[in-house]
Amino acid sequence: MTNNIYQFFFIYLYSMITLFLLVVIGDFVSISIFLSKSIFIYKNIFLYCFLYAICFFAIRIIISSQISNIFIFIVSCALSYFFLINKEINAYQLLIILSVFIAFNLLLQKYFTAKNFSNFLFEVSFLKFLKTNSLIFFSFIIIFPFYLMFVSSLKSQMVLLQNPTDLSIPFIYSISDFFSSYIAVITEYNFLNFALNSTIVSFVTVFVSLFFSIPGAYAVARLRFAGRSKISSSILLIYMVPAIVLVIPLYVIFSQLGFRNSLFSLMIVYPATTIPVALYMLQGYFKGIPYELEESALIDGCSRIGVILRITLPLSVPAILSVSLYVFMIAWNEFLFAFMFLDNQEYFTIPRGLYTQLDDQEVPRQYLMAGSVMITIPVLLLFFIFERYLVGGLTAGSVKG
Repeated sequence: MTNNIYQFFFIYLYSMITLFLLVVIGDFVSISIFLSKSIFIYKNIFLYCFLYAICFFAIRIIISSQISNIFIFIVSCALSYFFLINKEINAYQLLIILSVFIAFNLLLQKYFTAKNFSNFLFEVSFLKFLKTNSLIFFSFIIIFPFYLMFVSSLKSQMVLLQNPTDLSIPFIYSISDFFSSYIAVITEYNFLNFALNSTIVSFVTVFVSLFFSIPGAYAVARLRFAGRSKISSSILLIYMVPAIVLVIPLYVIFSQLGFRNSLFSLMIVYPATTIPVALYMLQGYFKGIPYELEESALIDGCSRIGVILRITLPLSVPAILSVSLYVFMIAWNEFLFAFMFLDNQEYFTIPRGLYTQLDDQEVPRQYLMAGSVMITIPVLLLFFIFERYLVGGLTAGSVKG
């Protein structure tokens, strides 16, 4: 009897949390696309899940075959019709409702199978459920700000002022009206020039950072010299000094040297702030590469430079790409130094240009959102392109025995 109560409690808790999460996402999709009221009745979720757990538990006990899944789905649809669904729905919303309940039943039936009932593996099922629902929930939380930014960039100023909380996508617009904000930002606010400047500065920063950090990290990781441990532990000391403290001295020095108001000033400052973290990340990876591989190459007559180029660097591709992407993101999004050093709009980077051109009360908000979307897209594309290199190392299985 105690085991039955224990099992019923897990089913009820699982179904309630899972259904609530899926209903919130389903309502969000419906309101965003169709601009309608909620299609679910939230106040009845607890009652629905209680009756559903009773039926699920009873059917699983009575019918141990796969046919039980069909009965459970029929019961779920019947209970949802009476307790959860707002009856004033259209065909598209009905499709969302069916998707929600199919996903709900598949998740529940996946983790609470007949095997779980016979072996009482509810704790394992519950932990698996937590993992799945947590992924769904946090993915939703992460995606929502980007969705809101994208939707806001597609609307007119009048629509945003009339209903700022409107999350729907304006499918009624023509193609030219749909992307009018992006066209205006590119043609009227010199966005392409800002993007070109940011691209040049970012790639130069990545190249310079790797040029100095790769041999430096290799020296700290492999070579033996006086002060090696102190250098290794003090690499990140530069991050103890806030960037705002460095701005004024650098501003004075660059003004006296004539470097201010040029991209060259950023190409000096950005690598100085990214090389330490690149050194720190790469030295840890270099230490993980089996030293036997390098010793074999040295014994065969390869020079130290040859070892780095032919063995260390090919095996460090994931780490180098990770560092490159990280450095690129820092240079691409940096604002403080660009704001202090650049005055001429011809040399503005994207963050500096957006602040000057779009961050004004007279500039429609959808233009700022459109510019923000275009800033985000290059970094996302780079991440998805190099994702397969960022996961896992290439040294697995290099040394045997």
